[in-house]
Amino acid sequence: MQWLEITLHTLPGTTETVAAALTAAGFEDLVLEDQTELETFLDQNRAYWDYIDEQLQQQLQGLSQIKLYLEHSDTAAMTRLTALVEGLRAKGCLGELPLEVSSLAQTDWEESWKENYPPQYIGSRLAVLPYWLADTDIGGRLPVILDPGLTFGTGAHPSTRMVLEAMEELVAPGCTCLDLGSGSGILSIAALRLGAASAIGVDIDPKAEDIARQNAAYNGFSAPVFTALTGNVTTDRPLMARLQQHTYRVVLVNIVADVIISIAPVLPLLMDSGSTLILSGILDTRLEDVRRALEIAGLTVTSIRAGEDWRCVTAKRSEA
Repeated sequence: MQWLEITLHTLPGTTETVAAALTAAGFEDLVLEDQTELETFLDQNRAYWDYIDEQLQQQLQGLSQIKLYLEHSDTAAMTRLTALVEGLRAKGCLGELPLEVSSLAQTDWEESWKENYPPQYIGSRLAVLPYWLADTDIGGRLPVILDPGLTFGTGAHPSTRMVLEAMEELVAPGCTCLDLGSGSGILSIAALRLGAASAIGVDIDPKAEDIARQNAAYNGFSAPVFTALTGNVTTDRPLMARLQQHTYRVVLVNIVADVIISIAPVLPLLMDSGSTLILSGILDTRLEDVRRALEIAGLTVTSIRAGEDWRCVTAKRSEA
């Protein structure tokens, strides 16, 4: 089947308006690229972002456009789209540049994106695989199988890789793990692959709970071995009460420095004297801020790993 890739040049700040009109008209396969709206989103969610890929910012510089995809033979849809575009242009939502239309083979846009997710071999024992490569020969490594298109956490980022490398050394068979900011569930799944008896993944995003549960299922894990929860450990008292029914031998936190600092006071409540805390997502420029917050909370840094601009910290409860 042949497809058409159509590019609409929007005006800065109008991309979401145009996308809403397209969706309402039945055009759903959209890709939005707008520098202005990305920067607005980042500003509104600054607490969750320490680092933005400079290459991505450069690619979006001055960009304001939408790409959509139609079957090559669907002339009726193309007619509807042309009429809609003229109406949006009259309202000042689109620039004067004409539509750009190019032909694509089905495999070019439905399958080629998968080439961006090869197996990730991490440390000496783990391999992170997209679900469509679940049967790949990984030479006896432990497979962590994910749908990489669902949420953050595929093992490619240095912060995640360092946590997984530390886990190879610190996750002992039969231990219990708690994963705060679990995202895709990659760390919880890896803990179970490494022999943990159970893992709990917690994220503030309700979508992450379902995604982590789905990824765990790809690996054959379900409740009570793996539990996915939604909530904020600093404000959700019922969640904290549930988590505090146990302490955890390994506590995993791969988020960003500001969030680590904010939750530092509650971390010792989830640990005992034998617990190890693994923290990542920390830019080198924020390392001392995190260290101070941990010390104030009664935790002692025991080691630091470095990967590019990122740092991964392990810590224990301080001795009285």
